[in-house]
Amino acid sequence: MNSIQIGANIFSWDEAGDGDVILLLSGWCQDHRLFKALAPELVKTHRVIRLDWRGHGEHREHDGDFSTADQAADVLAFLDKMKIGRVVPVSTSHGGWANIEATDRAGAARIPRSVVIDWIQTTPNEDFFRSIEELQERSAWEKGRGDLFAYWIGDTGNRDIIDHVRNEMAGYSFEMWARSGREIAIAYRKWGNPMRRMAAMKEHRPITHIFSQPFEPEYLQAQLDFAAKNEWYRPNKLPGRTHFPTLEQPKAVADAIRTFLREG
Repeated sequence: MNSIQIGANIFSWDEAGDGDVILLLSGWCQDHRLFKALAPELVKTHRVIRLDWRGHGEHREHDGDFSTADQAADVLAFLDKMKIGRVVPVSTSHGGWANIEATDRAGAARIPRSVVIDWIQTTPNEDFFRSIEELQERSAWEKGRGDLFAYWIGDTGNRDIIDHVRNEMAGYSFEMWARSGREIAIAYRKWGNPMRRMAAMKEHRPITHIFSQPFEPEYLQAQLDFAAKNEWYRPNKLPGRTHFPTLEQPKAVADAIRTFLREG
């Protein structure tokens, strides 16, 4: 991985391929390794950059607490420093909050489209908030994290997914997991759900949500209903079984992204 300094922090990033730029952004307590199977598929047609969040990747040290808004600012500062004029960000899970914030700030000329992957689109119930509150309690965070891990892995035998969860994600500190829980809760309490956040953008542009979980038909239907009223929103349900389609079915995800980028 390469290193780049933005403000007081050092970030990990790498790139491969040629053409229009796709910027890959993980969720909280994840890093570029989440895209180890997806990036090689996308570089066949695009210049692909993997950027790790502040305090993630190979540079875990950072200058104190930070928020989703700071993450969005980091993305835009990275693009400026790299002199990247136009880009399509592709985020996973709750990295979507920073993605959409950066997309909104940048404007449609710079970010003409955006991709979010497996990000809870509907308003969560109180059980969800209790689960992420556990992440913020030093006496309960490991149990709360373990419950999330079990749900995310599901019944898969995919070793890449199991290793990503049990080794890679498990390598992040209580402080980072607590921060993730706090920021995710703040976002849902403020906006209700990501669809409402996207609806509030200053400039609408095509956004696709590629996902596998949750499996309940009502979840897909809520997105189809939203899309019927907002033509720029395009849900894309894949037949996977886990929270990690970039590892479970990277070619299907890459094909879905390419199809979306070709659409009018």
